[in-house]
Formats: sequence, C-alpha cells, structure tokens
Amino acid sequence: MSNMYFTEEHQLFRQSLQDFLKKEVVPHIDKWEKTGTVERFIWKKFGDMGFFGLAYPEAYGGLNLDLFYTVILLEELQKVNSGGFAANIWAHTYLAMTHVNKEGSHEIKEKYLTPSITGDKIGCLCISEPFGGSDVAAMRTTAVKQGDSYVINGSKTFITNGVYSDYLVVAAKTDVDAGHNGMSIFIMDRDTPGISATKLDKLGWRASDTAEIAFDNVTIPASNLMGEEGKGFPYIMQHFALERLIMGINAHARAEYALEYARQYMSERMAFGKTIDKFQALRHSFVDLYADMEMCREYNYMVANRLNNGEYVVKEATISKLKSTKMADEVAYQCVQFLGGYGYMEEYPMARLLRDSRLGPIGGGTSEILREIIAKMVIDKKEYKPAAK
Repeated sequence: MSNMYFTEEHQLFRQSLQDFLKKEVVPHIDKWEKTGTVERFIWKKFGDMGFFGLAYPEAYGGLNLDLFYTVILLEELQKVNSGGFAANIWAHTYLAMTHVNKEGSHEIKEKYLTPSITGDKIGCLCISEPFGGSDVAAMRTTAVKQGDSYVINGSKTFITNGVYSDYLVVAAKTDVDAGHNGMSIFIMDRDTPGISATKLDKLGWRASDTAEIAFDNVTIPASNLMGEEGKGFPYIMQHFALERLIMGINAHARAEYALEYARQYMSERMAFGKTIDKFQALRHSFVDLYADMEMCREYNYMVANRLNNGEYVVKEATISKLKSTKMADEVAYQCVQFLGGYGYMEEYPMARLLRDSRLGPIGGGTSEILREIIAKMVIDKKEYKPAAK
C-alpha cells in the first residue's frame, strides 16, 4: 500500500474497519443476498462507528476527514464480496448525502444530514429515468411551482436504496424548455403522498434494493428545493466526478480481492503433480491482470488526491470509471477460469463477484456515454465547469 497517500492513521482505520466488517457484516451477507434486504440494524452500527460521517462537517456530526478515509471504506466494502451491500452503503453516503451536504440549507442538513450520519435515516439519489438512462439532459420528471409548493410528476429507475430509504434526493425539470438550465434538485420524505416504488429483479447486486420510483402529483414545500432553481445539471455533473471515482475505486478493489483469492486457490490446487500457479500460461495471465489492476489503482489514488485538494476532476474521474470497470470485468472473468469448475459454483466467491462486477461499466453512466464525454473534452475541447457558488 502506497505511503504517498496513506498515513499510519489511515492504516489503523483500515484495520479497525476490517475487524468491524468481519464481525458485523460478513456473517449476514449470504442472507442479505438471498432476501435482497439489508437489515436496518447494520445502518445504525455503521453510524455509531462514524463511517457515514467520514467526509462530512463536524457541525452535523461528521468527522471532516480527508478523502483517503473514504477510499479505504470503499476498498474494504468490496472485500466482503457483496456489490449490493457495498452499493447500499456508498449510494447513501456519497450520492444522496453529498447533495444534501453541498446544496441543502442549514435546516435541511439538520433534518436529513445529521440523522444520515448517525444511521437513523437512509437516503437515495433519483436521477436516471426509464426513457433517459445515462442521458441526464433528457429528463422528463417535472417540478411545477404552485404558490409555496412544488408538484412533482414523473418516474425514476435503477435507484439504489429506492425501496427502503427514508428520503429521496430527486432531480426534476423546473423549466421544460430550458434544456440543461431547466433542472433543479429537491429533497422529500419517503412517506410523502404520491411516491411509490417497485423493486427490480437484477442479475447481480442482489443485496441491494434497486427500484423504479413513480411520482404522482407529489406536493412538497418550496423550501425542499436544494440550491438554486435551474442549477441542477451543474450540481449533478460536479458530483458525478465523485460517483465515477467511487466506481473506479470499487473496481480496482474488487479486482484486487478477486486476484488475491485466485492466487491463494492456485497455490493450493494440484494438477499433474504440481500446483497450478506453476504453469506458465496461468502465471503470465495472472501477472497481466495484476499489472492492469495496479495501474488502475495508482491512477485512482492520483485522482482521489486531486479531488481531495479541491480540483475539478470530471475528466479524470470519468477515465477512472471507464478503464477500471473494464479491467475489473476482465479480472473477474479470468478468475472464474482460474478456478475451473469451482469458479462456476455458487459456494465459491467468483460467481457472485462476476455478476456484481458486470454492473460496473453500466451504472453511473455507461462506458459508451463516458467515452463520448471524454471525447467532447479531449477532442472537441469542451469545458465542464463547477456550479457557481
């Protein structure tokens, strides 16, 4: 582990987190994978340990620590081998809560951010739509102002924590004719009349409650607008940098876990009188994958360091997700092969890991969309800028 980014305090945190996950999370993973429901008690335990508040202000109960504590949290979550459980945690902590922290008023932060940090409230972020997917600008959900209220109509899909969360951070069009400039961000309680959620059945991420959500004349106070009206798109783009970096970090950590498991298996599995890690074809294939993983990991640390220093890293974070998730998919596929028939068995970790990994190049912006975003920045010289404060 690079000492360029991780101090002794970081390493002590990693060890305590590993101990916590081994004791409190790992024994329940198989049950949560089967039921598709992560029980509420674990959220409170995460909150009691301070894990939800790593990056957030002390004024609301956070710890205000540097981004590499978040990197450690993300890496270790991948090593419990449940992409769904990990997604529940990081979607709450770094998707929903990021918007609450950055755009929410003091009153909104007191109502939603503080209990999110303690694990008493769970949030979800609602951006993707059935007809939009990665095309955020094609959003159809509307928010019409009526006196001191907004009325929300539309639908969202592929929403992590979409069924069991306590509140929703929702992007909607406040001006349908203004294109990118007509989008705004709102917050609302789950029990607000007119909100309904349908759980989706997925290939992987089985422990995660992913939902399609409908808004039927949902009326909320105008004070539930977060930030400025019409500034939703730049807010979303700005926070996409963190989301894409998170998925890049998840990918390199997932690949590292898969390779370590495969290496251990290969060192024990005998064929033709020797362990299979002595066969040159397998050794060289393993090393190629390991080298790709290390290159992605070091790149992701560099991007995390720049983001931690306040730089605007949309391009770099987009590259992180694009390349790291492709790498992790290749690692997962080949690690199943290293295990042979056992790689295809559910009692071994690779089958689940392969399914979970496949969402990497899809969620948070498909690889095809990411390539076009990078092309606009690199070839067309388009500049994306932070939302004005």
